[in-house]
Amino acid sequence: MRKKLLSPFLSGTMLLSVLFGFTSSSSADDPVTLSGNPIITSIFTADPSAHVWDDGRIYLYPSHDIFPSRGSDLMDKYHVFSSDNMVDWVDEGEILRADDVPWGRPEGGFMWAPDAAYKNGTYYFYFPHPSDSNWNNSWKIGVATSNKPAEDFTVQGYIGGLPGSNLIDPNVFRDDDGTYYLYAGGGGVSYGVKLAADMMSIEGPVKQFTELEDFHEATWVFKRGSLYYLTYADGNPGANRMRYATSNSPLGPWTNRGIILDPVYNSETTHGSIVQYKGNWYLFYHNAQISSNGTLRSVNVDRLYFNPDGTIQKVVQTSNGVPAVGPRSHATEIKYYDIINNNYSEYTQKTEFAMNASNVTIGGGATRSGGNIENMHTQGSYIQLSGINGGTGGKALLTVLYSSGDSGTAFKVDASGDTSAEGYFLSLPGTGGWGNYTGRTNRLIDLNSGTNNIIRLGGGMGGANISRVIVSLIPNAPPLETEYPMSGSNVSVGGGAVKSSGSIENMHIPGSYFEVTGINGGAGGQALLTIVYASADNQATVKVNASGDSSGNGYSLSMPGTGGWSTYTGRVSRLIDLNSGANNVIRLSGGMGGTNVSRIIVTLNP
Repeated sequence: MRKKLLSPFLSGTMLLSVLFGFTSSSSADDPVTLSGNPIITSIFTADPSAHVWDDGRIYLYPSHDIFPSRGSDLMDKYHVFSSDNMVDWVDEGEILRADDVPWGRPEGGFMWAPDAAYKNGTYYFYFPHPSDSNWNNSWKIGVATSNKPAEDFTVQGYIGGLPGSNLIDPNVFRDDDGTYYLYAGGGGVSYGVKLAADMMSIEGPVKQFTELEDFHEATWVFKRGSLYYLTYADGNPGANRMRYATSNSPLGPWTNRGIILDPVYNSETTHGSIVQYKGNWYLFYHNAQISSNGTLRSVNVDRLYFNPDGTIQKVVQTSNGVPAVGPRSHATEIKYYDIINNNYSEYTQKTEFAMNASNVTIGGGATRSGGNIENMHTQGSYIQLSGINGGTGGKALLTVLYSSGDSGTAFKVDASGDTSAEGYFLSLPGTGGWGNYTGRTNRLIDLNSGTNNIIRLGGGMGGANISRVIVSLIPNAPPLETEYPMSGSNVSVGGGAVKSSGSIENMHIPGSYFEVTGINGGAGGQALLTIVYASADNQATVKVNASGDSSGNGYSLSMPGTGGWSTYTGRVSRLIDLNSGANNVIRLSGGMGGTNVSRIIVTLNP
């Protein structure tokens, strides 16, 4: 089994994994946080199977469209996602791939729509996979198990006694009496059967549901009250719709009820699951909103409503998604709303790279023409930037400036900090011409700390000419409060003042002073200066000069006595002005009473 890759905040997988909250509200006092659609953006996912387990979280078990697009036949690498509020989703990591299936098709791939179930402390993961190179006639429903919902799954075998042709899209339903049923089917054929107690074999005959109207694939069964519901994708020409039927029995006969989901954006397929969570009913489904490619799909969610007679209202597909049903939490997924609205205002530390710079190399058919890189439509073409500064590591904003005469292009982006090795999808919409360098596209990537990062842009998925690449970081915020001890190497004295055991003394002498350099003023403006001191005099006064004081007059600061030259209980403060950056100087001048200073503290405005 593959080791689980739990992405830290924020995840470094393929599309985006930083959380920017998307909120809307009915009033300023009543903010509502929305999930946005699609909800899964770190990798391309489809065919979502949703389950609520005993830990109170909702889990998604989708299939995974591999990027760059290799077609549905080569789908692989199942991930699990979870949430406790329907808004903040965590990529729990990879749980299974074709390489883990000992009886599977030798060429791999064909890891299509899965499902999961739980019984007596064991989680069961059901997945379709062919057992032979002749994939269409050798389908099996594999079973992997774990004592955890999102890791450590081990393949146990497959369910025997099922048809080998068109046996895809497994769905396992638990009835109120604890009985489990397996549903599967594709190519216009729908099956259902009772599972035996071991959850890996069948009990009784396999039933074919011939009464379903225009059944194509994607079965999902759930129960509400005493009524059983079966949803599925129909064979509507051009793009599937989602239909449903109802029954008084888990194995039918089924009564057709109609359409609950119209064709989805940019995808010929449809596949979903319906689940109740924290009092609400939801439909999870996929579309190709991000990629505009039907083999690179993304999971969405919208509310589902029932009529008083138990029939289902047609689901309205939205870009906003659904409201949160709990407080905000740790998450790895960015809202799609922020992807398309370029909400990256914090990334202000920018470095631009011209395409003829010494750290930019090309290959695979890409060529330089003037200061631009062309022929990125060629399979295997790439641009590689080395020596990229990742700051302290984590998220960076990649911006590509380009022209394109194609209607739509995509790059695969690889970056040093991407621990998933999935790469990132970068969309480059057409600009109307190869010489029209008005294109500007962004995406968040992951970089390691330091200046040895590499970013690689892979082409071969449409044409784009690249003029510049910009890498932007969030500047490291200076600490709000910084202490400067008088023993520091950035502290100098003069005019009779001396350093003694970590303190500055003899500040009673006319002309005495000490100066502290390298003071961080943050963004500049007012800062609070605090002096910690001891004094046996009744009162002392110092003059303060600071880099940001454009008047040149300085500041006067009174320091009441503390009762002794070693009694460092004195603490006085005043506002001063500093310049932006870390090159400020603060100078304290004495000669107006005695004081020994142990340290100064500079506090910036947040």
